[in-house]
Amino acid sequence: MQDAAEAEIIEIGDLSPEEWTDYAIAQGWSDGLPLAIPTEAAVERLVALCRGDNEPFPPISPRQVVPTLRSLAANAVMAGCRPDYFPVVLAALRGVLRPEYNLHGTLATTHPCAPMVLVSGPARHALGLNCGTNCFGQGNRANATIGRALELILLNIGGARPGVMDRATQGSPAKYSFCFGENQEESPWAPYHVRRGFAPEDSVVTVMAGEGPHNINDHASTTGEGILTTIAQSIAQPGSNNIYGKGPYVLVLGPEHAATLARDGWTIEALQQALFERARVHVSRVSPENVRQYVDSGHPPVDDHLLLAPTPEDIHILVAGGAGKHSAWIPSFGGTAVCSVKVRAPA
Repeated sequence: MQDAAEAEIIEIGDLSPEEWTDYAIAQGWSDGLPLAIPTEAAVERLVALCRGDNEPFPPISPRQVVPTLRSLAANAVMAGCRPDYFPVVLAALRGVLRPEYNLHGTLATTHPCAPMVLVSGPARHALGLNCGTNCFGQGNRANATIGRALELILLNIGGARPGVMDRATQGSPAKYSFCFGENQEESPWAPYHVRRGFAPEDSVVTVMAGEGPHNINDHASTTGEGILTTIAQSIAQPGSNNIYGKGPYVLVLGPEHAATLARDGWTIEALQQALFERARVHVSRVSPENVRQYVDSGHPPVDDHLLLAPTPEDIHILVAGGAGKHSAWIPSFGGTAVCSVKVRAPA
């Protein structure tokens, strides 16, 4: 009788990389990009590194399959991950599987959300994650493959196939991969994970079901007040899901904007409070039909304005990126939470 490990092994014969990708696509295992072959040896290298992580995973929506470590490792291999990336992938998966993240809802929605994966702490440099220039973009293996591995797990094990369970109207390039590191070295404030209650020496993965980053351009303002005005007005838009006022959002400050804000005395708490008060939408900018819907759903205007976050603490602020006077905000699906998970030390 085959044991559980042997049952996960599929004999595919002597396929070339191109033939393997075609085979995987035919099975519905692909995100459309070429896939590495998850050989037994390659999978075992990842499993061996995390064999001590014995906490079971809950079922992955929508198929409600309980994953094995080998199946998770196979998807990470296919995504192109090095073995030392795997603990970060597992931490990200544990984050999206928390009930408050609402994985089933974020996969079934027509909203184009994808798991945003933020890495803070020493793992950023140990793995070579890009935290600076072009941190949301191409060109870095760790960023690209860690985010992609999580997406492949949700696709291949969870069953979140586009047009079947993933019902996004248009989707987003973030659904391929959305992973970046915090630029702690150029942040004038305490690292994000420390503000979340973790130790400075911890490596932490934070996930949220969000849209791709929205650029905030301010090259002219020379004061923190000026930059904050631009940020608040960029966020105050009626077209994001945050208009429902039920979910968090993330503000990723570029180092230059962050330095100006800190120079002028802005703390994280003061920024959260100011954005909570200023980044709101006047009812004159919203259709009457939508206003009625928001009222009916328990989100009435406050002083003729619609709030974009439930509380100031639901506005998450950190520094990432490189030179240039740009920042970004990341709207959320709304019915989700920001979840942070400590990366477990490899075996």
